[in-house]
Amino acid sequence: MAMATLAQHQHSPDDTIHGHGLRMTGQRRAVYDVLMGERNHPTAVEVFTKVRGQVPNISLATVYNCLETLTDCGLVKIVTHERGPSRYCPNLEDHAHFFCDSCGEVSDLPLRARKRPQDVWEVPENITISHHQVAFRGECPKCAKKKNLKSEARNLKSK
Repeated sequence: MAMATLAQHQHSPDDTIHGHGLRMTGQRRAVYDVLMGERNHPTAVEVFTKVRGQVPNISLATVYNCLETLTDCGLVKIVTHERGPSRYCPNLEDHAHFFCDSCGEVSDLPLRARKRPQDVWEVPENITISHHQVAFRGECPKCAKKKNLKSEARNLKSK
């Protein structure tokens, strides 16, 4: 998988695709636009569902192919978590992901200081990092609040 570079942020998606010898087809554009518009780390099936509103005759296989092309060209990143389905992230900045164990929401966690992985972790010398993925798990604020409210309600009932 190609790493996204700062230079790719400065080019249009069309230029980036053209730079790989491909065209930005209508189907690729529709998939790309869904990813850029939502930014909620959708699965391929979720992208397919949304794209069908714009391109009714698109197939799930075509959506997978579009996602693969967009990933290979460095326009989106694949986000994987344990045995769950792959998700797609249009945020090309270095960041981590937070996975809520309760509701399944995935959100971006930006770095406070823009640092390279070698500046944050003890990376042995002579290792070249081509890709990294950092993930955190827990409960999002909404789910934590629900859990606290349920706990408080149980405590009131037991008194």
